[in-house]
Formats: sequence, C-alpha cells, structure tokens
Amino acid sequence: MQSECLSASDFERLRALIHAESGINLNPDKKTMLEVRLRRRLHGLHLSSCAEYCEYLFTPDTQDGELVHLLNAVTTNKTDFFREPDHFEFLASSALPELERRMGAERKLLVWSAGCSTGEEPYTIAMVLSEYAQGHAGFRFGVLATDLSTAVLDKARAGIFKSEVVTPVPVNLRKKHLMRSRDPAADVVRIVPELRAKVEFRRLNFMDEDYGLSETPGVIFCRNVIIYFNRQTQERLLRKLVHHLAPGGYFFAGHSESLQSMDLPLVSAGPSVYRKCG
Repeated sequence: MQSECLSASDFERLRALIHAESGINLNPDKKTMLEVRLRRRLHGLHLSSCAEYCEYLFTPDTQDGELVHLLNAVTTNKTDFFREPDHFEFLASSALPELERRMGAERKLLVWSAGCSTGEEPYTIAMVLSEYAQGHAGFRFGVLATDLSTAVLDKARAGIFKSEVVTPVPVNLRKKHLMRSRDPAADVVRIVPELRAKVEFRRLNFMDEDYGLSETPGVIFCRNVIIYFNRQTQERLLRKLVHHLAPGGYFFAGHSESLQSMDLPLVSAGPSVYRKCG
C-alpha cells in the first residue's frame, strides 16, 4: 500500500475532533504516530490517503459511526497482569479489610477498572478479590471494566491470552484461574468462566456527562490513563471519577501520575493510592 501523508491541516482537524470527543490530547509530535495508526483503517475502507479519510470522516452522515473506529485507532493500550504489583498487595492487605469492616456483611464491593484495555487489570483485580473472598465468608464482589476502545473490549471479554502474557501471574493463581487450550499448538490460556462472570466489560467515554453506573464503586483503578490528557481535562475527569467513588473508598493512580495540588476530596493512603474523605 502506498504510504499516506497526513497534512498539517488534516492533523489539526483530527486532533481537535479527538480531543473534543475523548479528551485525549495529541501533541504535534504525535502526527506520525496517528498516520501510522490510521493505515489499517484506510485499508479497510479502501481509501488511498489520509486526505480521503478526512473527507470521509467529516461527512455528517458518516462521522458518528466512524468516530468509534478513529478512537479505537488512537487509544494506547499498554497493560500487564499484576502491573505495579504493590497496588494489589495494598488492595488485599489494607484496602479490602478496611472496606469490609465499613460495608458490613450485607453489601457487595464493586471495583471499577477505568481504562481496562485488553483485560489484564480487571482480571488481576478479580483474582485478588476471589482469593480474599475464600478466606472471608460472606464477602461478595464484582468488577466493572470500562474502556473507550471497542476493539480492546472485545479481546478482554474473550479472556484469552498468550501464555507469555500471563507470566506475571503467580503460579498458584494460574492453576486456579487459567485454563490451557485443548490445542497444545495454540499456546494460549483462558480465564476460567467463574472469574469471567465476575467482570462486566462496558464501553465508556470519560467525556460523557452520565457514566451510567448503577452501583457505587468502593475502589477505582484509573492507572496510566490521565497521562494522555492535558491538565485541565485531567482535573475535570478526576473530579467526576472521585464523585462516583464511595466515601472512604480507595482510588489507585499510576505510579507515574501525580494528583498533588489538585482540588480533590482525597488523602494519600500509600504510593499512588488515595482514600476519599468521608
């Protein structure tokens, strides 16, 4: 396929649209990255240039439907099982016992993985919660996993991973929560049905006014997500997320992300871990 060239003016149009619709801030140095990521979509639409794609995208009759594909192309989906493992140690040893005491025996704990990518984070959370539940009678939980990209959500729902991807999962948890393929040549594993049933995957755009949450999460993981937004969007997004968090609930940010000097009802509870006042 002939190489496409994304003009400066078309990049600015796309950049403005992406920011308005998703909050993602593409700096000028991301022009080549965007061009590369659009190539597969151009091929699927039988278009020969980025200029043709922009003409197609900005046609009123097609923009709403095509926008999902554009946002799928621009989202970054780096993730791993047990990424930043001290967070999961804190969840099991500190956060869960405290939340269980506050909730009492009648309530179910909802943990929200906001920006869940291909599912490694929410399935890790579900493993940790499942292990905790085994030692605490009556403890009930669910995991809500949301992402902007429909492509990664499809992969996450399937719960199928290359064997090398699950290497960070402790051996005892692999034996409990992963199934090997019946085809030895496939070299893949799948999350067991019982654990998959604990995780609800849903598309969610952080820029939406209503997140449509029917339950109040007691824990929110939103890690390595806000780095893709500018400061103003970061603060607006975090205020909305924390608004949905239960009083006394825990918010986990990425280790590279700082919530300092932001006007949020949070207090530090550990490295990149915060607790909602109340």
